Amino acid sequence: MWYDEAVVYQIYPLGLCGAPLQNDGDQTQASEHRILRVLDWVEHIKRLGATCVLFNPLFESDAHGYDTRDYNKVDCRLGTNDDLRQVCVALHAAGIKILFDGVFNHVGRGFWAFKDVQEKRWDSPYKDWFHISFDGNTNYNDGFWYEAWEGCNELVKLNLQNPAVKNYLFDVVRGWVRDYDIDGLRLDVAYCLDLGFLAELRGLADSIKPEFALVGETLHGDYNRWMNDHACHSVTNYECYKGLYSSFNTGNMHEISYSLNRQFGSEQWCLYTGKHLLSFVDNHDVTRIATILTDKGCLRPIYGLLFGMPGVPSVYYGSEWGMEGDKRNGDPTLRPAVEKPEENDLTAWIAALAHAHTGSKALCRGSYRNVLVQPKQLIFERYADGERVLVAINADGNPFDAHFDAGCGRAVDLITGADHDFGGGSTLEPYSCHFWKCER
Repeated sequence: MWYDEAVVYQIYPLGLCGAPLQNDGDQTQASEHRILRVLDWVEHIKRLGATCVLFNPLFESDAHGYDTRDYNKVDCRLGTNDDLRQVCVALHAAGIKILFDGVFNHVGRGFWAFKDVQEKRWDSPYKDWFHISFDGNTNYNDGFWYEAWEGCNELVKLNLQNPAVKNYLFDVVRGWVRDYDIDGLRLDVAYCLDLGFLAELRGLADSIKPEFALVGETLHGDYNRWMNDHACHSVTNYECYKGLYSSFNTGNMHEISYSLNRQFGSEQWCLYTGKHLLSFVDNHDVTRIATILTDKGCLRPIYGLLFGMPGVPSVYYGSEWGMEGDKRNGDPTLRPAVEKPEENDLTAWIAALAHAHTGSKALCRGSYRNVLVQPKQLIFERYADGERVLVAINADGNPFDAHFDAGCGRAVDLITGADHDFGGGSTLEPYSCHFWKCER
């Protein structure tokens, strides 16, 4: 599948495009065509080496996008359906795939079917689209109780076992493919989705378009529950997200190396060997990596590790030039408006990593084996189809002389193109990363 060798660029469009935080329903906003701002990013995304754009919510919602009002209408704060179609055409013309955010577990209180229930109560034909009890109430005082996502009553849980709800959502997906030619979905809170619904959605994905990808948002637990032949193709790797920044901040590469070997090693008991989880150092829900790292010098090697480890690497807009943002200051801090993309040395470094990654079968699909693990250094092997790549990370501000059995005498660094001789040891420069492809 194309997704297995992708590099993902994540955009939170309501943020990037400078949309108001609340949707007051003023449809004249659409004339501002804010989503067209993304057109100015297409060449930047391509230069960065990304092969896929993941859009967080785009469609009419109450506020942040995960409180949907209408799945078929682009949020008026962003523009029109035609505007979004223009953006998607431009991305596809640049050879970039597109994932939309499928928020199917819940809707906003402004969702048209829920508003019908508010008006007609038990006489509404949509009352069974939700989990409702007319014997209770909520803080919104509708005169009835309803199940919400994790107790957040602004997010009304859908009844995904209701055939009418499933048919409606499946028609939404068909419409997105028809109108925008999307290549897959990110499934919001996939860990909450009814597994029967997820299985039927996988059946739709397999039939709707060749290699239509489903990427589920998962946090903890055994990811195989939501990533299998009857569910998602891939899920978010939050276990390694924590291990990545924690290993750098505590000077303990044993943590991330243990997680990677546990997940992707060659031993029979490893959990996800051969699967392609979505890897990231930050996203729209967590503190920016440039903020959470205690030693900013580690930005280069942590991105090196992201692109060298098993999985599909993802870069969140703005982080490629070191943008900061602290979750403690609220979600809008993580999702700022940006007029145009910036480029600096970090951007160029990530671009070099991305091109090295997509150009290597071993880095895209290879096995994982630890070679050398030290508190601030990590070397591991990726292998596929006769290609061996040694990923070497130095998270220290001092050089490190690494002595290990490389299994070959010479290599070429896939990042820089420089030749490397393993004879007599290998010096890892401060805050460095190498992708050494063994030659002989």
